Amino acid sequence: MDLVRHLRYFVVVAEELHFGNAAIRLGMAQPPLSQRIRRLEEELGVQLFDRSARQVRLTEAGRLLLGESREIVSRVERLRELARRGDGGVLKIGVPPDLAASVIAALVAGFRAVNPDVRLVPVETWTADQVSALAGGTIDVGLVRHPVAAPGLDFGQVLVQPLGVLLAGDDPLAGAGEVHLTDLAGRELLMPPKEGEPGWHAETLAECRRHGYVPGQVHQGAGLGLVLAGQAVAFGPRADVPGLAWRPLLGSPIACRVSTAWRAATGPKQDWVAEFSDVAVRTLKESAGMTDEGAAPARRISRRPGMLA
Repeated sequence: MDLVRHLRYFVVVAEELHFGNAAIRLGMAQPPLSQRIRRLEEELGVQLFDRSARQVRLTEAGRLLLGESREIVSRVERLRELARRGDGGVLKIGVPPDLAASVIAALVAGFRAVNPDVRLVPVETWTADQVSALAGGTIDVGLVRHPVAAPGLDFGQVLVQPLGVLLAGDDPLAGAGEVHLTDLAGRELLMPPKEGEPGWHAETLAECRRHGYVPGQVHQGAGLGLVLAGQAVAFGPRADVPGLAWRPLLGSPIACRVSTAWRAATGPKQDWVAEFSDVAVRTLKESAGMTDEGAAPARRISRRPGMLA
C-alpha cells in the first residue's frame, strides 16, 4: 500500500467531511476513495471516521492522526520538489526540426516567464522519434504532429494550422492569388521524412490525391533547397524567404495538427510539463497563427479545375 497517498486521501476527506466532495477534489470516483480509506483504517488498526447516512465525522483517533498526516504529506511533497531541483531544473522538450526558430525562441521565453528556475532544453526531432524518446525518458515532453498512435502517452490541446504552398520565386504559380492542388500537377513534392512523420505523411498524400494532385516524386527532408532550385514544391505556413513565394491553397485542404505529448506518468516533473503545455498553446496561437481544432473553419472543397489545367 502507498501509505503517503492513502494519508493524502485521509487528509482531504477529513477537510471536506464528505466523501463525494473529497472525490471531486481528488479527481476520482467516490467508491474507490471509500475503499482506500477503509484499507488505511485496516492498515492502522483504527477507525478514522464515523459514517452515517447524514454526515461524516472524525473519530478521536482520526483527530489525533490528522495533524501528523498533514505533516507527512507536506514533507513528501517538499521532498519531491527538492528532487526536481536536484535534477538540475531542466525540462527537455522535443520540437519538429522544421519548426521556425522564432517559434522555438518564443516557447523558451514564454516558459522562462512562468518558471524562471527551470531551464528549457529543445531537442529537434520528428514525431516518431519523439514518441520513442518519451517512452525511454530521453525527453520530458514533445510537440508532435497528428495523427499519432502512441499508447501510454497523454496529449494536450490539439491546434490546427492551415498550410499553403511554397514555390520557387519564378514559378508561374507565384503570381496566383490562390492555388488549387490540381494546379501543382507535374510538380514534385518535398515533405518531412516518412519514417519521422508517418501519420502526417500518409494523411497529406491522401488529401493531395483526393484533390487531384499526385506528385511525380516525393522528396524527404527539412531543407528548402529543392524548392529554391525549382525542383519541388512544399507545404508550409506563410514564410518570407528570399527566392521563394508562398501562396494559400484554395479551400485549405492541407493542414497541420499539433499538440504537446508526454508520458502518462511524468513523475516529479509533471507540474513543469503542464506549465509547458499551457505555454505551448499560447505561443503557437500567437507566434504561429494556430487555432483550436474545434474552432478551425470547415474546409471548403472546390470542384473547379486547376487554373493552369
